[in-house]
Amino acid sequence: MVVLLVQIEMEKKVFGGCIYCSQKGAGELINNIGSIESQVKNYLNSYRAKRANKFIVYFQNFTNTYDSVENLKKKYDSSLIDDRIIGISIGTRPDCITEEIAKLLSTYTNKYNVCVELGLQTVNEKIGDLINLKYNSSDFTNAVKILNKYNIDIVAHIMVGLPNETINDIKDTVNFINNHNITGIKIHSTYIVKDTILANMYKNHVYKPLDIDDYVETLIDILTHLNPNLIIHRIVGDSPKDILIAPEWNKHKLFVIHEFERRFKARNLYQGIYYKENEIWK
Repeated sequence: MVVLLVQIEMEKKVFGGCIYCSQKGAGELINNIGSIESQVKNYLNSYRAKRANKFIVYFQNFTNTYDSVENLKKKYDSSLIDDRIIGISIGTRPDCITEEIAKLLSTYTNKYNVCVELGLQTVNEKIGDLINLKYNSSDFTNAVKILNKYNIDIVAHIMVGLPNETINDIKDTVNFINNHNITGIKIHSTYIVKDTILANMYKNHVYKPLDIDDYVETLIDILTHLNPNLIIHRIVGDSPKDILIAPEWNKHKLFVIHEFERRFKARNLYQGIYYKENEIWK
């Protein structure tokens, strides 16, 4: 099964976006030429589609529930044009989930696997303000409650290595995740790309990204304290090499994954080894 990335044309909810996002809203790997329907057709007719016989359409970058329900339905429908498509995944902000949108998404669940990916990033509101999220953990909780009501799968995104982030912030975020009814998680490394506020902070020595050793060790801490029932969809982000400024190790995603796996196995660890229900990671 392959995830088919498409780009939906919508307005941004927050002026300027998050400080680490490029002008494509973290959608640098998307080939967004043409309409949504044509993007799907072009992919399914390409050699890349021969790798699988089932596909999930993924509306990835920007805020893919920030529109009227009528317009959203037209856009989602325009992607579901092939019998090989078995699922639809919607990336969005927690404060852009409403009862009406959840109802719309639920209408697809009889035929498709429907998943909403919520960008939590961190529960530290000071860091959230610094990176220009403009939403908080209560927005995430509210979105989860609404989506749970309609039995829609939820994947939370968190980031490691944000400005001013400490291990206690990581602990708070993991504890928060463990106390919500979600199905999966994506863990992103914080990397610096050209023409972003974070790039300026880096050049002015206001921000320094984690080195690879610290990142891998933080991943190990997260995975060992995370609810073992959660599906891990990602443990590191990757930026196109032509716009990446730092860290250098971000160019080598497979090396990061292999190094994590090597240390994990060498220490006989597994997901949730230190997790205990109704207890917090201190």
